[in-house]
Amino acid sequence: MKELITNFVLNTFRKPDFSRLLTIAGDRFNSMYGLMKFKNILSLKFLIVLGFVIAVIPLFLAVMYAAFGMRETSALGRTINSQIFEQTKAVGLVMQKTADIERKARLFILFSDPSLRQPYEQQSYENTRASFKQALGELLKLHVNNKITLLVNEISEKDNLIYQQIIGSVGENNLKLPVDEAFQGLRESTISLSREFERHVDHEFNELRQQSESLEEGLLIKGAVLFVISFIFVAIVLAILSRSMRQLDVSIRRLGSGELEEPIAVSGPSDMRYLGNRLEWLRTHLIELEASKQQFMHNVALEINLPLESIEEGANLLVNESDGEPDSVRQDIARLLCNNIDKLKTVSEELLRYSQINSKQELSQKGTVNMKELLELVAGDFQNRLQEKSISLKKLLRPVEISGIREQLQSVIEQLMSNAVKYSPVGGEIRIILRQSGAQMELEVEDEGPGIETDERAHVFEPFFRGKSAQNDECAEGPGLGLAIVREYVTNHHGRVEIIDSRQDQHGARIRVQIPLSGEA
Repeated sequence: MKELITNFVLNTFRKPDFSRLLTIAGDRFNSMYGLMKFKNILSLKFLIVLGFVIAVIPLFLAVMYAAFGMRETSALGRTINSQIFEQTKAVGLVMQKTADIERKARLFILFSDPSLRQPYEQQSYENTRASFKQALGELLKLHVNNKITLLVNEISEKDNLIYQQIIGSVGENNLKLPVDEAFQGLRESTISLSREFERHVDHEFNELRQQSESLEEGLLIKGAVLFVISFIFVAIVLAILSRSMRQLDVSIRRLGSGELEEPIAVSGPSDMRYLGNRLEWLRTHLIELEASKQQFMHNVALEINLPLESIEEGANLLVNESDGEPDSVRQDIARLLCNNIDKLKTVSEELLRYSQINSKQELSQKGTVNMKELLELVAGDFQNRLQEKSISLKKLLRPVEISGIREQLQSVIEQLMSNAVKYSPVGGEIRIILRQSGAQMELEVEDEGPGIETDERAHVFEPFFRGKSAQNDECAEGPGLGLAIVREYVTNHHGRVEIIDSRQDQHGARIRVQIPLSGEA
């Protein structure tokens, strides 16, 4: 057994396998290191430069290809033009020499009588034929096609036949063929040469045009391919950037709406990842601040409740002891203490409520809420308070359903109604409007109270803020957290609440709440 264990250990950790493991580990480390290094290099600046280079390089290649193509076409055109020019000149020379040789031959025949013939006539005819042969040879050197070559050879042979007939008939005063018939075949061959050369020129220029069109088509195809490649690369870069921007946008929106549960992770360039890391730090910092705020509010409420219980017990004892003396000072003090205790309890309850606004339990209770039914329910609960001050309630309610937290939406309506009743004069009127405006719900609550000063509208939703009208109104005493709670609840629903101007024929406070129907921003 000991030997088996020893062999197993040795076979498992023998040197070749251990080296292979080290090699695999090294390869993976290098690949991970390379990936990390690439991610660090992949910054926003790098992507911008890369996108610019990717967009410019295909354009540069297309321009270079077009320049080379134009140069090639231009060179080919110059070559063909030069060849055509030389060939045209050679053909023209052949036509001219043909006419010269016919004229010299006719003069030679005309002076066929030995008594009339001059010694230089034959020599002139010979020189003209030599010049004619040279013109034909120059034409053949210009790389003409086979048909032109055959026609040149045919002309040369006909010239030889005419020459042999003319030289052979010297002194006999007759030719085997008439002069016109002899030179008619030579002229026809020359005309055929001219026509064939015209077709040759047309063929050459057609080939040049086809090559130019082929080059143009190739340029368009390659340019389109380069454009598609550039577009793909640019689209990839934009997709990477847009994904990072969307992640940043979603993260910022979540932070703005107070959704701090989900961690923030931004992928993409290093600059975007850095911003994502800073947003994640901000998220954790906000969580800590929210937790500390809730803890502070909770502790303050507890610290208020503990002495309040003792004070309340003492105040109740004073009231009980003063039952026999209804007009005593002690009874008045006891009642004043009880009223102040009730106010402090209200403050404590509001503090606890404000500290639990963004609790996870409440935020997870979203559902479909019928706002018209909810308003009718809340309005029914306020009937007694409305009758105490003889306040009439005017409602203009449209059926509206939104996605939200029913308890928070009910609290918003209750707080707005409570403020309207609190600040309305006896016999006043409260107007409530509920409607759908596009993709939003609009709720307006308007009273006939003293209203809110313009310079105070930006502060009435701050915690513990009390305006001038609230400070001068004894019945409006309170902790100053009602509208702050309304703003927090509306913000939880991605909405907004604001103070707007009252109607032209009315006065008082007019508050508008706007919340998206879907509950999302």
